[in-house]
Amino acid sequence: MPGFIQRCPVLWAAVLVVILTWGAYSNSFRGPFVFDDRASILENPTIEHFGSALYPPAYRTVSGRPVANLSLAVNRRFAGTSPRGYHVGNWLIHLCAGLVLFGIVHRTLRQKPLVEQFGPVALPLALATALGWVLHPLQTESVTYVIQRVESLMGLFYLLTLYFFIRATQPGGARFWYGLSFGACLLGMGTKEVMASAPLIVLLYDRTFVAGSFRRAWAERGSFHAGLAATWLWLAVLVLHDQGRNGTAGLGAGVSSWDYLLTQCQAIPHYLRLCVWPSPLVFDYGVPGVRALRAVLPQALALLALVVATIWAIGRKPTLGFVGAWFFAILAPSSSFVPVVTQGMAEHRMYLSLAAVVVLATTACYRVFGARSLLIWPVVVGLLGGVAYRRNFDYLDEIGLWQDTIAKNPKNPRAYDALGNALADANRVPEAIAEFRRALAIDPNYVESRNNLGVMLDRTHQPAAAAAEFRRVLDLRPEYSLARYNLANALAAQGRTEEALQRYLQVLETRPDDAGLLGRVAHIEMQLGDIFAAIDHFRRELALSPSASADRFNLAFLLFGQGRTSAAQAILRDGIQLDPNYAMGHYNLGNALVQSGDLAAAAEEYRRAAELDPKLVAAYYNLGNVLAQLGQFEAAIQAYEHALLIDAHHELARKNLAEARRQLILQKAK
Repeated sequence: MPGFIQRCPVLWAAVLVVILTWGAYSNSFRGPFVFDDRASILENPTIEHFGSALYPPAYRTVSGRPVANLSLAVNRRFAGTSPRGYHVGNWLIHLCAGLVLFGIVHRTLRQKPLVEQFGPVALPLALATALGWVLHPLQTESVTYVIQRVESLMGLFYLLTLYFFIRATQPGGARFWYGLSFGACLLGMGTKEVMASAPLIVLLYDRTFVAGSFRRAWAERGSFHAGLAATWLWLAVLVLHDQGRNGTAGLGAGVSSWDYLLTQCQAIPHYLRLCVWPSPLVFDYGVPGVRALRAVLPQALALLALVVATIWAIGRKPTLGFVGAWFFAILAPSSSFVPVVTQGMAEHRMYLSLAAVVVLATTACYRVFGARSLLIWPVVVGLLGGVAYRRNFDYLDEIGLWQDTIAKNPKNPRAYDALGNALADANRVPEAIAEFRRALAIDPNYVESRNNLGVMLDRTHQPAAAAAEFRRVLDLRPEYSLARYNLANALAAQGRTEEALQRYLQVLETRPDDAGLLGRVAHIEMQLGDIFAAIDHFRRELALSPSASADRFNLAFLLFGQGRTSAAQAILRDGIQLDPNYAMGHYNLGNALVQSGDLAAAAEEYRRAAELDPKLVAAYYNLGNVLAQLGQFEAAIQAYEHALLIDAHHELARKNLAEARRQLILQKAK
């Protein structure tokens, strides 16, 4: 075995990465879906099929990110809605990214500018870097929080883009490696917008470690670099189609570029501190909050110095400059002056940038302590993996995760709001109401919490108080259609039906393809006697959701009321064709056939309904009535007796049974 290890050291290093990464994240596999996981996974119908997954829905973490959405569709195919399969998928993505980083560092340390200094220890330094990166607790949000797969999967494609390029440029490298690099870059652009810097980083790597100058890099591989840059076109199409993350990111997203830049002056030094001392780790930092330069002046000056030093190093110390450029270029799309309204700070943004810090730490440590530094890293890696393992326990309970977040960041109203939602899901409604009120105590204009408070008040049978909260939300944000919908529900619960209908119709203008809303509108219109409008909305609902069986019956009932018997029967037959085993479908069709006078066909439908649902007393009762009208009194008696076995107090069945027996005696007497 020792001889084999000496012959295959890279393989055994990779095995060690696999084992330790599994050890650090094995407890995460038991975690539930949390926060945005629900909207992007459980409430994302596009991932039910591979084709539709390429068109992710709006207002989700996966919006405008078809490759990330497609990866969720793969999970859905093999794991259904069980969180475990998605956690395992995230772990595999992170593991692969760590192995690719190991390959990049190992090969880079043997490139001409570095081989003399680091070549003899390239393997242990690359292993220390990969383990330090893959086990660092700062990575837990990108791995354990399922939907942050968008970050880790993008990171994998980013690393593959560079790794394949390195393979292509090394002696004996086949040209197909260029194609693989281009493909990885293209997939990354469809995963997350942070991928935008990849073509620039690859060009800078070429200049720093391969060609020696930009001129030579372009002369020798200009067509390849132009091809990588062309992947920006697809990214641009996705961003434009997604309209700036549905209005939550971009220069017109509601937060000024200056305020967001000030927030990043606070965020980036904080990230750097977490790289060295990963505590406290916070799941959610809330919305951008820095408004004055003086509040972050020391951090801003330090950050400016780092940027200037990086620019200087790119020209004078290219290898060091590349590390700095890697750090800032990857952070730039989300951590510069382009606002991301929903999150001013987020630990997952350091997923790839952390690699620069770890590379710098391992190489600097080696330069200072020499070979003795290789004895330090097993201890460091063990500590990092232990802290990551401990952090993953926080994700095993969503309520506990948000309580931990609030304890570390008590001025974040969104954390209280999310805790309220988690408590509501656990049916702990009074506690949920208290958390929503705490969020509003911090920010009275936080409309999400005010809307959620209204929902809880409505749930506890306080529709008037709920309606007041929804009206306040609409005063603050008139375009908030969810609050308008909830207000309509509260008005309907108060019996203010006509006013509720007007609110529903306003929401329907913005959500014309919402089948549930169409059905609700149709029900109220039917209640108010607006039959033609109800028929139209029921038809539209069934076109979007053919399985809405109860409303299929309602539509048929309305059509019968207008004398449109054939159309009503056709509606019911369509329902049975969609679900032949739906007992009520056969029962309702039987009722329709009775109204049209086709008693024999009606009897068959009632029989089928009774077979499918032996406890459906109405099917036996109506079957008895039809058979009696057909003169089949013995069969009618059996049907009535079945009905009475199910419901001994069914007086009409008892009365009709007696009459059927009397008619049978008369029939036999003749």
